Amino acid sequence: MATPYYVSPEQLMKDKADYARKGIARGKSVIALEYADGILFVAENPSATLHKISEIYDRIAFAGVGKFNEFEQLRIGGIRLSDVKGYSYSREDVTAKALANAYSQSLGTIFTAEMKPYECEILVAAVGDTHERNELFHILFDGSVTDRQGWVAMGGQAEALGTYLSDKYPKKAPTLKTAVKLGDDALRSVEGRDMPAEDLEAAVLDRNRTRRKFRRIPNKEIQTLLK
Repeated sequence: MATPYYVSPEQLMKDKADYARKGIARGKSVIALEYADGILFVAENPSATLHKISEIYDRIAFAGVGKFNEFEQLRIGGIRLSDVKGYSYSREDVTAKALANAYSQSLGTIFTAEMKPYECEILVAAVGDTHERNELFHILFDGSVTDRQGWVAMGGQAEALGTYLSDKYPKKAPTLKTAVKLGDDALRSVEGRDMPAEDLEAAVLDRNRTRRKFRRIPNKEIQTLLK
């Protein structure tokens, strides 16, 4: 009788993590920046229909990097969870923290129990009534979740983007125009190549809007903001 092949749990987890990181590294990066009136999301995305940044609920947005079909499944699941909770209780009961916890549990279970982990990482963000009440939750492929402030960088160039934003992000929350320029400059600097404005996907959670705070920024407006 042949002896079954043995892999230690430590090695198995390491192999899964390496596999997921390689998959995520092949994807284009996403940046989230807090600005004076809310939260800005900027990503390189030539597609006009396959979005990396989307609305989840009234004040909550979602961004994903890595394998599109996997973070798209997470996005749809988050919308369904939020809709059911908001309908069953009240719209105020739908929070970014609860949604981030649900995503963390799902990704953690998939990472430990399934043969192949998800090759994606996601961001759940909620705009508050004041700048101090904004929420940014960064969830990794293994279910690890961190509460961030100021900015978040995800994707293949996350480390380089983090270094750039650590140096360039102002102490005082910038205007939308300044934030868009900062996001564009950060993506261009780490990619080391020209990036047409048409290839940028941008959206905001604007606290000054009525109930639904999410708004996509059309390409013409992006070009105006970059001037």
